[in-house]
Amino acid sequence: MHTGIKEYPHEFTSRLIDQLGETASHMLFEALQSEKGTSIRVNPAKPFMSVDLYRKVEWCSTGYYLPERPQFTLDPHFHAGAYYVQESSSMFLEEVFRQVAGDNRNLNILDLCGAPGGKATHLASIAGPGSLVVTNEVVRQRAAVLAENISKWGTGNVMVTSNDPARFSQLPGFFDILVVDAPCSGEGMFRKNEVVNEWSLANTRLCSERQKRILIDSWDSLKGGGLLIYSTCTFNPEENERNIGWLHDKKGAESVRLEINPDWGIAEIEYRGIYGYGFYPGRVRGEGFFITVCRKPDETGYKPAGSGRIKTNISGKDRSIAGEWTSADPSGLFRLDNLLIYSATGLNILSILKSRLNIVKAGTAIATVKGSSYIPGHELALSTLLRREAFPVISVNLEEALGYLRRETLSFNSDAPGWNLVDYEGSVAGFVKNIGSRFNNYYPQEWRIRLQHKI
Repeated sequence: MHTGIKEYPHEFTSRLIDQLGETASHMLFEALQSEKGTSIRVNPAKPFMSVDLYRKVEWCSTGYYLPERPQFTLDPHFHAGAYYVQESSSMFLEEVFRQVAGDNRNLNILDLCGAPGGKATHLASIAGPGSLVVTNEVVRQRAAVLAENISKWGTGNVMVTSNDPARFSQLPGFFDILVVDAPCSGEGMFRKNEVVNEWSLANTRLCSERQKRILIDSWDSLKGGGLLIYSTCTFNPEENERNIGWLHDKKGAESVRLEINPDWGIAEIEYRGIYGYGFYPGRVRGEGFFITVCRKPDETGYKPAGSGRIKTNISGKDRSIAGEWTSADPSGLFRLDNLLIYSATGLNILSILKSRLNIVKAGTAIATVKGSSYIPGHELALSTLLRREAFPVISVNLEEALGYLRRETLSFNSDAPGWNLVDYEGSVAGFVKNIGSRFNNYYPQEWRIRLQHKI
């Protein structure tokens, strides 16, 4: 018998043996004993480095396997949103999107269980600037982390909300694609001892019931003919294909079969005409993962109800500053108290969503207005809307960049007064203000890093 099997709960190992067979299950158990690999997904809007030396993730055009795990906290490119650290199996979302969405890049997409932001940032890139991604996280603290990662990614076509899934039933037929990366028993991450220790049969049943509620509560928000992309990081059929079978029985969800490259090592799973796709360590380099697609059968579409209007409260100077500092369409500008914000969704759509949802991040904060002064927002520094030519640029080395990220008071060799951009090897870190006697550091207090760089 292979070593390591007894370290996992008996109910788990016996089910996997029945599910996969002796040989495949023992291959999986052995793979779960090995070290987890590291992969990143590069932000195509922020090219920063050559990744040609790294092996590409098979199913993701911007995904790469790293030979070892670096200290990401000490990489300014990471904080600038030049790449996202993401498990490679999860990047299969791009291949799914390519097959089911085709060339349509004018979509409303709901990422229902969004934190920490891997799928939302990926969708923001592959769906294109003409699409709206609403990414939701019900837990407020996790929603704040989600908003931070969306700000760093900088594409501007993502809105962050914090709502129970049932709240989205107030938007019947609004979304073309519903992505549910459901909370689960986490069997695919059994390389982590804490995940193994939390596992129990009772918890797997609880997860399955919670997933059913999430699916049924959000189903009405999907338009007729729209697509559900459902995924978990578990191997448990009760949380995977059987949940979609249940949805088929309840709502008539129609399974969509994908074309899978046989060289990728992905297992097709069939259950009562439901097709899903399993990622098993030992066969793939990434963690355990499951994904499936189904179509909503009816043809009902969204019928907008009264939603009020967004009061823009925009002044001529607001428009002038936004035009000087950004490439934003003026029709998407609005003021929220003293914040000048740009919404890529358009204010009509924003008003519909605002009347029904709790919105954490509605757009890109361009500036804070204090009297007649405009303080550029950190989100602007990280945004693809930024006109870099609007500000003097200070190029810094690694030590200076890390000092900036710690919110240290720094001295720079620059005579340009006022607002300056801090640049590290092509990645914008943020703003400083030269007031003559010193440079004030405007990196967000809540984002500052504390880890010291050891030389």
